[in-house]
Amino acid sequence: MTASDNAGKPPAETLKTPVRWWRTWWRSLSPTRQDRFAALAPLAAVMMFLAAIVASFWYLRSEEIEREKEALKRDVEYAQQRVRLRLLERQEQVMRIARDLSNQDLDRAEFDRRAEALISQYPELQAVTWIDERLRIRASHAAPTLSSSQLRVVGETIKRGDTADTFSLARDMQQPVYSQPIGSRNDVPPLLQLQVPLASQGKFAGVVLSEYSIDNLLRYGTPTEVLARYAVTLLDSNGQILAGTPLEPRRTALITRDVRANEYEVPVSPVGNGLLLRAQAYRTSLGVIGSGLFWLVGALSVMTAWLLIATWRHTRRRLQAQQALVAETNFRRAMENSMLTGMRAVDMQGRITYVNAAFCQMTGWSEQDLVGQTPPYSYWPDTDHETFQSKTNDELSGKGVPGGFQARVKRKSGSLFDARLYVSPLVDAKGKQTGWMTSMTDITEPNRVREQLTASHERFTVVLESLDASVSVAPLGSAELLFANRLYRQWFGSQTDGHLELVAQAGVLPSKEPASVDDEDGLMGLPTDSLTSARSENAEIYRPELGKWLEVRSRYLNWVDGRLAQMVIATDITPRRLAEEQAARQAERAQSVSRLITMGEMASSVAHELNQPLAAISNYCSGMVTRIENKQISEEMLISVLQKTAHQAQRAGQIIQRIRQFVKKSEPNQTLADVHGMVNEAVELADIELRRNNVRLTHYVAARLPKVMADTILIEQVLINLMKNGAESINQADRPTARRSVELRVVPRQLEGQNVVEFSVQDTGKGLAPEVLAHLFEAFFSTKQEGMGIGLNLCRSIVESHHGRMHAENIYNGTEVTGCRFSFWLPLTTSEAATTESVATPTPRTIE
Repeated sequence: MTASDNAGKPPAETLKTPVRWWRTWWRSLSPTRQDRFAALAPLAAVMMFLAAIVASFWYLRSEEIEREKEALKRDVEYAQQRVRLRLLERQEQVMRIARDLSNQDLDRAEFDRRAEALISQYPELQAVTWIDERLRIRASHAAPTLSSSQLRVVGETIKRGDTADTFSLARDMQQPVYSQPIGSRNDVPPLLQLQVPLASQGKFAGVVLSEYSIDNLLRYGTPTEVLARYAVTLLDSNGQILAGTPLEPRRTALITRDVRANEYEVPVSPVGNGLLLRAQAYRTSLGVIGSGLFWLVGALSVMTAWLLIATWRHTRRRLQAQQALVAETNFRRAMENSMLTGMRAVDMQGRITYVNAAFCQMTGWSEQDLVGQTPPYSYWPDTDHETFQSKTNDELSGKGVPGGFQARVKRKSGSLFDARLYVSPLVDAKGKQTGWMTSMTDITEPNRVREQLTASHERFTVVLESLDASVSVAPLGSAELLFANRLYRQWFGSQTDGHLELVAQAGVLPSKEPASVDDEDGLMGLPTDSLTSARSENAEIYRPELGKWLEVRSRYLNWVDGRLAQMVIATDITPRRLAEEQAARQAERAQSVSRLITMGEMASSVAHELNQPLAAISNYCSGMVTRIENKQISEEMLISVLQKTAHQAQRAGQIIQRIRQFVKKSEPNQTLADVHGMVNEAVELADIELRRNNVRLTHYVAARLPKVMADTILIEQVLINLMKNGAESINQADRPTARRSVELRVVPRQLEGQNVVEFSVQDTGKGLAPEVLAHLFEAFFSTKQEGMGIGLNLCRSIVESHHGRMHAENIYNGTEVTGCRFSFWLPLTTSEAATTESVATPTPRTIE
């Protein structure tokens, strides 16, 4: 019945339809099933009611606990802010004293007066001490409540310990430093220390040490309303209680374990993780377990369920006898109808006495047609009567094959199918053989699958034999060759020697760092993960006897017999290696040509730069000749003039030497290079061209930069090219003198998840058009009329060969373009960065 049919009926008739269906379904059930449903329905209703009550109580309790947690978190964070503000206020007051001491505006008496005022005004401040740079106490004032063991005597020297360590940290950082408080020892309350450094004329002159009482800080810094609602404590980084009293774990009557109170803790800023503020909520409700209503409802539900179960069990005993009779009757029929194997029974004369439903379904003949037949049977093919008759005679004489036999059987429709028949004696309850039982299984589909698998195996073998790569499989620890394709046999023969040589030559190189205990079995030296799930290993090796470069890939796999084997695939990559070597030579020549072009464009500037020292040398020599001829020069003056002449000659030689080093052809050589040295060399060469164009060059290099793995000449080439391009852009923009500048900055950064050194060159030119930015780094693309279009493309190639990236962007002032910035970065050569790169981007290893 469709929805459109129901829409056309009256509402009363529509309601009768489910009722009619329910009655029909109920009447179709047997009395036994009706009794079972009638007994189980009330029990299910009671269990659902009990589950609803438990869920309701649990939901209400969960909501209550969640609200308590939110309130606790909010109050603790509020208390932490109050304590933080109180510490910052005391820190600011101590820093004022330190500033006055640094400016020598305070003497010892004034220091004692101000320290006494602070201690008397703020209870948490216990002592203020002036310590000079030699760890000697110059002045100190403490609260009367401070114990004698914690007093600091004027003139004493701070001994080695936590205070001295914090003093060294404040001296190195030149910033206020909090000590990490530790738990009390020998009944001495712990103190929180703040050391503010003093500086006199830019030099470290000691510290002002302020010591706080943790207990008073908790008492006066925490709001009273928070202290009233929670048990508030202050803890150190090890979880040891410094101040306050925590709640003891509560033990319940039904659960024999400790139940911790609702608590929340946060670190106290600016001290950090060394001081934690924790609050524990007092218990205010009995919870679900302590609710009398819950127990009452639960007891009533359990009692009702018990009564229903008892009634159901009594009814079940009455039905057991009837069920046993029905089961005995239906068992044989169910077994016969559920079997997928055809069963046939014949007597000692070969007459069919029984066939099951599966046998009839296979042959298409009914039970009435088959029972009573004698050989030849109706399901024998006409062409195989003699064969079946021979098999039947063997069966009746007890000469049947234990493993069965395969034959073709005819259906009633005349079609044939493959079957396997098994024959066994049929023995009655007295042990006497009354006939033979035959089981028949349709194996047409398994035969078809077997033929397809055979054809698929042949196709797969043809594909492997036709591959242009050598494929071999051998078990671990054995000299047996499980599989080898045609190319392997052509290269290495039919033995495992070639397989083992490839594995040995392309084996895993020893790691520079020790393997983790979790990654490797210490007894076997094998990975703890499954070998068959590990990624394949790649290596490039050279085989002299073949005269070929081979790319070898290996992988562990489980062979068909369960043994662990290793598959090795070797591909001939000789043409690719030759092409890579030729490309590397061409790139090297392009880099050399680019440097020569750059120096050719800077030729006039270099000549002008050399003209100054050469002119000075000529003037010095002419002056000396004149004075010597006139005998108007002394020996001291002659030595001074010769020294100046030698200095100018050295200056000219340095310029020529730098140019020779820059333009000379050399092999790419990436080594640990000093960033400052690279930048200085590039700036000295580029500054010649920039001064000729009346462009001011400024550069900034961050201090203490680590070394980078780079080719110094290539990176200098990139920097010079970028600075020269910036000067040419400024000339084209015709900027005034005040706005003609190029800035070079080198700073450390963290980009793309790794630590790098960023080089940026910023000019004040007219910037780049959007269509130029899209094709800026393409080969033979140039915005200059006489440009060749290889400079920036080569620069990007150099940076990417160093595993870096290059980027260009315009600089805006509102909507106006005020310049352009080129930047590139190089990764740092730290062990961590190297490990991350090796794991994230595995590269083939080359082995000769």
